Amino acid sequence: MVLNPDRSSPTIAVSVTYDVGSRNEGPGQSGFAHLFEHMMFQGSQHVKKGEHFGLISERGGSLNGTTSADRTNYYEFLPASELELALFLEADRMRWLTVNTDNFENQRAVVKEEYRMRVDNAPYAKAHMRLGELTFADYFPYSRSTIGSMQDLDAAKLEWVAKFHSDHYAPNNAVVTVAGDFETDRALELIQKYFGAAARQNVPAFDNKIPDAPKKFSREVVEDKNAATPGILWAYRIPPARHKDHYAIELVAQILSDGESSRLHQKLVRDRASLQSVSAWTDDRRGPDMFGLMGILTEKGKLAEVEKAFDAELASMAKTPPTDEELTRAKSRLKHSFVFGLQSNAKRAIRLGEYEVYFGDARLLTRELSAYLAVTAADVQRVTQEYLKPGLRFEVEVQPIKKAATAPSKGAK
Repeated sequence: MVLNPDRSSPTIAVSVTYDVGSRNEGPGQSGFAHLFEHMMFQGSQHVKKGEHFGLISERGGSLNGTTSADRTNYYEFLPASELELALFLEADRMRWLTVNTDNFENQRAVVKEEYRMRVDNAPYAKAHMRLGELTFADYFPYSRSTIGSMQDLDAAKLEWVAKFHSDHYAPNNAVVTVAGDFETDRALELIQKYFGAAARQNVPAFDNKIPDAPKKFSREVVEDKNAATPGILWAYRIPPARHKDHYAIELVAQILSDGESSRLHQKLVRDRASLQSVSAWTDDRRGPDMFGLMGILTEKGKLAEVEKAFDAELASMAKTPPTDEELTRAKSRLKHSFVFGLQSNAKRAIRLGEYEVYFGDARLLTRELSAYLAVTAADVQRVTQEYLKPGLRFEVEVQPIKKAATAPSKGAK
């Protein structure tokens, strides 16, 4: 458990982070972790279906759950007087979740509808998924999207899903985090009261063997009925989050695309109007990670010119370190984002729980900002040279599907 008292606001946040994500799914199980995020709100032994939401909202609180490749998280944000309610609700569904046919079929349908909305009907979404599949093709835990596939969701059986829950939803595979206005002794007493009798499970071991970064360049074209203009997505395999080089690669992303003063925004969005938008990012995974670069073209944009500009900017950064002004600006924006992201009890509880699950010590979060600020211009140049080479790149080109012209009806003039 992680306890983080903060008396500055009369609120508390409770977060339960389970060490299970899509990386733990076996063949044919894609989407199971995400499906269980939904199942966990369908009632438990002492809480009726839908009652979890009602009990929290009646007290002026909020709640949610999220799933990633590396973990599943549930949290409540409430007035400080409601700490016991949040802990009771989380413990009840950890110990006695209602896993039955009705709930399973209902939530399978919900997840499939979410897939249609977020993937089938969202521009560039399938290209994003394909980029991840290419980047992690030789590393099965990350080779599939967290949302899963329609095929695996259709084939899933209730007993498979129930076993997934019993294998992973246990106190020895979870971290309870409390952040906000509370008494430490009282929090410990309540956590023991509600979670103390929860049965430990033999959690399946995770194969953490990380393969060498692939050396083969690959490119695919994805046709997209939802895209109005072409797009280009690039990716490179990079070290895991908290690796010493990862901090410098994150600053590469900042310098390239974060804000209107970033290099690619200035050149391709503002000056040339070749792109509607441009972004660079890291996924911040606990296993091998990905550096991504994406541009969505304008009507006048030319794909070859955009790719040439991407290449030229990476080559420039590999040849010449960023200026002091660029590095200072990037660090300032990153510092602001990092500090602001920990201001609320809910956000802080979530991050602390993740660090305890991922790295075994939530206190490591307090060292992150200094690691970013210690990155030098030479570090940025070096990681660009080492990890962002053209031969290590995976590419997905997005092309809109051209709609067939409608033939004029008979007699039309």
